[in-house]
Amino acid sequence: MANETNNFAELISHCKEYGYIFQSSEIYDGLAAVYDYGQNGAQLKKNIRDYWWKSMTQMHDNIVGIDAAIFMHPTTWKASGHVDNFSDPMIDNKDSNKRYRVDHLIEGFAEEQLAIGNEQLSKDILVSMDELLAKDDYAGLKQLIEDNKIKCAISKTCNWTDVRQFNLMFSTEFGATASADDENSKVYLRPETAQGIFVNFLNVQKTGRMKIPFGIAQTGKAFRNEIVARQFIFRMREFEQMEMQFFIRPGTQMEWYNFWSAERKKWHESMGIPAEKLRFHDHVKLAHYADAAMDIEFEFPFGWKELEGIHSRTDFDLKQHQEYSKKKIQYFDNDIDAATNKPYGNYTPFVVETSVGLDRLFLTIISLAYAEEKWLKEDGTEDSRVVLKIPAKIAPTKLAILPLLKKDGLPEIAKELMDDCKSSFMCFYEEKDAIGKRYRRMDAIGTPFCVTIDHQTKEDNTVTIRYRDTMTQERIALSDVKKLIMEKIN
Repeated sequence: MANETNNFAELISHCKEYGYIFQSSEIYDGLAAVYDYGQNGAQLKKNIRDYWWKSMTQMHDNIVGIDAAIFMHPTTWKASGHVDNFSDPMIDNKDSNKRYRVDHLIEGFAEEQLAIGNEQLSKDILVSMDELLAKDDYAGLKQLIEDNKIKCAISKTCNWTDVRQFNLMFSTEFGATASADDENSKVYLRPETAQGIFVNFLNVQKTGRMKIPFGIAQTGKAFRNEIVARQFIFRMREFEQMEMQFFIRPGTQMEWYNFWSAERKKWHESMGIPAEKLRFHDHVKLAHYADAAMDIEFEFPFGWKELEGIHSRTDFDLKQHQEYSKKKIQYFDNDIDAATNKPYGNYTPFVVETSVGLDRLFLTIISLAYAEEKWLKEDGTEDSRVVLKIPAKIAPTKLAILPLLKKDGLPEIAKELMDDCKSSFMCFYEEKDAIGKRYRRMDAIGTPFCVTIDHQTKEDNTVTIRYRDTMTQERIALSDVKKLIMEKIN
């Protein structure tokens, strides 16, 4: 199956071979933890993003979308707490000079113990790590590492520095006369997209005449200087988020927190992700801005990991930006409070956040879709294929149009069908190689439908349509092709 660990290396190789994901700057030996999306990957990523955007903004009459800039005034990040608090506990090995994120180092050791049968030790050390992280007990974390003799993968020694915090934000200089020594010219590449929503709260609320409860959605790039980025596109230094901040009346946050937790899990299932591959995980340690937080986790090929976060952020963000900007950021609520029989009046809204990593969702879809299949043919010989069973509604290419031969007027009929369909969904035309090879290539790319134009098409205007997942074929009218594909993808 797609999410078995031993298939993960093959999946990564497949993504490159079929135009999904390339190592960034590969001709210069690459840039660690940075990836480029190829022609098929870019289209799949766009389709996932569009599906999220439509479900958030078009299907909810009280959620609108914005596109805030990556660069923001540097005080934004002071107000949000990122300058002082956006860091991870790190530890260095003195012999190799290799730096590790403490949780990754301990998790790696726990995985090794689990693999050799020490299940209880693996479980105990992860529980201890969570408790120490929740208390910011860095001395205790170092002691945990030393007590279990956790070694550096390079030096094979346990010669560790003290645990300390490392800020994850990228900084750069802003302006023509900027210099590295000028603090006034320093700006940051945003580590999250949420702050662009918060600083635009009043702009959106007033111009859109929005009434609480309402949400503001955004997709976009974010940047984090991860010291240990790993597991392909799961953890990268440049990635894309899809976030929605839902502004609500104080005191109603748990109602909306529970609503959006359930709603988002249902949405993932609507993408074709099996319910048994998803689970909720409550945070042991809450962020400084939250009064409740959970992750929707997915069982990746390398284990259960965070896919989406649901956070009750209270009124922290708006109050912080109000304090630092000296601008009043409040909402006047005309609705009547049943307890006082008076309008609720002015208040700072609370926020429930949904935040999903687009790249992680891409990895989820592609790892579920990847399959290596073998079967016996009627003559007793073995046949096989590698296929990406991507849901048709988000597949990069919906339809491959394949004339059986390059002559006898078949390409002309195929290209006429292509012209009829390509304005409605992505199509691919190919006339090279035997039809069986073309089918296999389309399976590997993940194209859900193939239509073959043959000599019978010239006689009765019918074509053969082949379904990727089952490999079954049927004869349908040429004039019905577009309608059938539209029904399948909608």
